[in-house]
Amino acid sequence: METVKVICQNTSSVVEVVAGTSLLELEQKLGFGGKYPMLAAYVNNRIKELNYKIYKPLAVRFIDITHFEGYRVYQRTISFIVQKAVWDLYKERQFFIRHTVGRGFYCEFADGKPITDEEIATLREQMQKIIDARYPINRYHILTEDIHRIYEKFGFDDKIDLLNTRPRLYSDIYCMDDMVGYFYGALTPDSGYIHLFDLRRYFNGFYIALPTHGDPDKLDLDVQWDKMFDVFHEYHRWVDIMGVPTVGRLNKKMLAGDTSELIKIAEGFHEKKIAAMADQVAEANRTKGTRMVLISGPSSSGKTTTSKRLGIQLRILGLDPVLISLDDYFVDRDRTPKDENGDYDFEALEAIDLELLNSDLKRLIAGESVEVPRYDFITGTRQWHETPLKLTERSILIMEGIHGLNPRLTPSIPRDQKFCIYVSCLTSVAMDNLSRIATSDNRLLRRITRDYATRGANAIATLQRWPSVRRGEQKHIFPYQENADVMFNSSLFYEISVLRSKVEPILREVSDTVPEFGEAKRLLKFLDNFTPISPDEIPPTSILREFIGDSSFKY
Repeated sequence: METVKVICQNTSSVVEVVAGTSLLELEQKLGFGGKYPMLAAYVNNRIKELNYKIYKPLAVRFIDITHFEGYRVYQRTISFIVQKAVWDLYKERQFFIRHTVGRGFYCEFADGKPITDEEIATLREQMQKIIDARYPINRYHILTEDIHRIYEKFGFDDKIDLLNTRPRLYSDIYCMDDMVGYFYGALTPDSGYIHLFDLRRYFNGFYIALPTHGDPDKLDLDVQWDKMFDVFHEYHRWVDIMGVPTVGRLNKKMLAGDTSELIKIAEGFHEKKIAAMADQVAEANRTKGTRMVLISGPSSSGKTTTSKRLGIQLRILGLDPVLISLDDYFVDRDRTPKDENGDYDFEALEAIDLELLNSDLKRLIAGESVEVPRYDFITGTRQWHETPLKLTERSILIMEGIHGLNPRLTPSIPRDQKFCIYVSCLTSVAMDNLSRIATSDNRLLRRITRDYATRGANAIATLQRWPSVRRGEQKHIFPYQENADVMFNSSLFYEISVLRSKVEPILREVSDTVPEFGEAKRLLKFLDNFTPISPDEIPPTSILREFIGDSSFKY
């Protein structure tokens, strides 16, 4: 009987198994006995499901819900479970998994009928039955034409569109009991790995509350995302009207030669939204004496370009925008706080000289002349601009940074003198009706592209930094997003099709010898679903130019 040596990176040990042993069998043999079950594993730095079978020597690293990719496995699995539960109960109603809400995601039916408490209870009970049944979840690699016929039986036209626009002889399909699905990532071996979830009515639909990888034993049921929800819903309605609600439909439009028109419409929509924000700022200035605009948002959301485009619109209205960088108010390097790993924590609020910032802002608004600092990132010390800054009666200060909506940033400035804007890349196009695209994936693709072109960072460096960036967002940005006076969705429904040709070569540079290879591989698989398009017709003022280059703005 042939045996195979396996390096288990969790225990730094070498074990010998019979060829054909599954990862699940290996994991049970090793008997980790942790608090949470292992959900998947990295095999030679490639993410694999636990039913993957071992036939040659390899290195394996098992992951649970506390790992960022393990959490994604948890999310995908429960989305498959709710898909089956809805099919079991309401076959005649078309169902959508729309977007993120709190720690979970929002779902609704196409008929628009509000779901009742009784229906919520019935659906929750059916999902629990599926979990308790521990239905095996298997991925099959079969002829695409066979998958096409399977999808037809379920009425999954959205998935058929995707198959038709990315021609392959063979494709993957997941099966759980009598339900089928498509996912661009691993799932658990069976439905019984979900230990915690709940359902709550929300607007006309409901949201699935999930734990987080940081606190897997606690659900976030207090969702206060009304403003964010409105923005999501507005964009969903808009992409539906445009006929591009899913990647398959978007690809069809691109292949039909409609790319130029779609780019113009998407960019025009952005311009209209930014102009409307400028109108609101001008009205606040006229009626309340507002003198400051604070712009916040997560990494790679397009805050800088938004602030510059907003400045142009304010000039059209007769105002004089003055841009100040929050980064220039960093404390000197030797005073910068450090995180739990001993690294400089530039995302902590304490990394900002709040006393100097508030003093300068009060003096500027009072009409005084102020020497504004300029932070030297090389030396980690504060320098000074040669020319003092002084505002006129028409001046509007615009300051962007991750802490913009935190009331602790500018406590000395009265609230009615501040107009707060939250910018985020809220991806509105879905993979299909039941597979949403994570907004963080969209932003990560933007950041990899920009960092490589302008900051000398390869994909490995950006991927290494990303988990820390995400933790900072959870701590410093997302809790304050509902403080915004207005929210702006900086996503462009065509942008991933453009980013594909830019970011694929960068991701392919990631060697399979490093841990980041698994994430690079996942992103490449994701990008493979999009029909690539040229950036030639993207205007120089587009938010996307901040990341792909050739912008007419200076950064």
